[in-house]
Amino acid sequence: MKTDHSPVSPVSPADAAIGAKPPLRRFHQARWDEPLLFELGSPGERGVLVPAPEVPLDDTLPEGLRRAEPPALPELSQLHVLRHYLRLSQENLGVDLNVDVGQGTCTMKYSPKVNDQFVRDPRIADLHPLQDERTVQGVLEIVHRLEGLLKEISGMDRFSLQPGAGSAAIYTNVSMIRAYFAARGETERDEVITTIFSHPSNAACAKTAGFKVVTLYPDADGYPDIEALKAAVGPRTAALLITNPEDTGIFNPRIEEFVRIVHEAGGLCAYDQANANGILGITRARDAGFDLCHFNLHKTFSTPHACGGPAAGACGVTAELAPFLPTPTVEFDGERYHLDDDRPQSVGKIRPFHGVVPNLVRAYAWIMSLGADGLREAAEVAVLNNNYLMKKVLEIPGVSAPYAAGRRRIEQVRYSWEGLAEETGVHTEDIGLRTADFGTHYWTSHHPFLVPEPMTLEPTESYSKADLDEYAAILAEVAREAREEPETVRTAPHRSTVHRVREDVLDDPATWSVTWRAYRRKVLGG
Repeated sequence: MKTDHSPVSPVSPADAAIGAKPPLRRFHQARWDEPLLFELGSPGERGVLVPAPEVPLDDTLPEGLRRAEPPALPELSQLHVLRHYLRLSQENLGVDLNVDVGQGTCTMKYSPKVNDQFVRDPRIADLHPLQDERTVQGVLEIVHRLEGLLKEISGMDRFSLQPGAGSAAIYTNVSMIRAYFAARGETERDEVITTIFSHPSNAACAKTAGFKVVTLYPDADGYPDIEALKAAVGPRTAALLITNPEDTGIFNPRIEEFVRIVHEAGGLCAYDQANANGILGITRARDAGFDLCHFNLHKTFSTPHACGGPAAGACGVTAELAPFLPTPTVEFDGERYHLDDDRPQSVGKIRPFHGVVPNLVRAYAWIMSLGADGLREAAEVAVLNNNYLMKKVLEIPGVSAPYAAGRRRIEQVRYSWEGLAEETGVHTEDIGLRTADFGTHYWTSHHPFLVPEPMTLEPTESYSKADLDEYAAILAEVAREAREEPETVRTAPHRSTVHRVREDVLDDPATWSVTWRAYRRKVLGG
């Protein structure tokens, strides 16, 4: 076993003479054991002197709202605050630092820094959501124009940009489906059909909205079983909620037939387009006959994922379903933009105000910078990158890509390390933790774990061939270690701040700490 667990492969004298780079970098992440802010500083320490209020607050606040004691805020100098956050930043991984392929199903693409400048401009950042609409015409115009772009991309007639994330967008679509059938008096339609490799949020949102969920499993080739769909539809069918391509990266070529079968049974069809990164400008939801769709702007359209929120979802519908969109919608009367709250059939608000405006601005800027041809090129490069990486990964002994044998995938692949695990006892979670020693991110997969020992990778158009070669080389090196020095992998990470999670404590509420005070009480014993 390597005593220093070095991830660097040796360079031959010949390679060194011509200046060849080693295939793997020497990586060691900063580890500061940084305390919480509350544990730093000392009484009376200040980073800035805040002027006293001109009007004494005690004279204006009712007695019941006054604190008996000042808030127990951290007291630190400016230098210590700066040092604290810089240290924390050094303990993070991300696309700005390393090859960050991973997060399959999440499309973690590069977000241009110029778009961050736009949203930090005071003309955006300092707006208040309660301002009179006459004073925010520019933002309303951007929202209205972004809706128009998404209508063209999807073929739908109207959009709501209010949802704060993909799951919120799915719930919005389910809510509109429920309202649509309620308006028609078809309350017996209480079933929603989805597939096991569609995003789990489809089933979860349908269940939350009160529907019974019917789940279709794949046939031998990995496609949703069309015979199972035919058996499932009926007078109780409200909708089909389906991701295509699914989270395996496999595109369902019979999707129009799926839509037709559901429509013939009187149901609606909602297209989960969170996996749209490989089909922009190539196929559209409306062209396949869908009644509703949604995009994750924080995936396909390059806005930050923001750790699951605040992200941005976008719901598109046909004209028949437009009356049920959340309020308010942004309208244009030829002279000015305005908010329309007079929508009696609306499902109401999904999120306060107009949605996550900074991410809407970022998405609008990204689409406008690429144009129609650029969007299609982004999709084509994403598919090329994915299939190139798949070829490189499948050359590693012990890994496979279940289903659709010999066929190309769209924008991601759900791989399986089952062969390697059976041979070495090293599991996909071990591999993921060891890749952190190379400065990279790794994504096992979200549930369901129908593919054993899963690894789901999605290289977007952001990555170069060199990036993909480096990432594949890291996986190959970890697979070699699993065979030759498995304890190095099983005990990883060694050079990263990532650590192994004690799963035995996750199900014990007595150990959960959502605040610093709870952490101090439960963990530190203070």
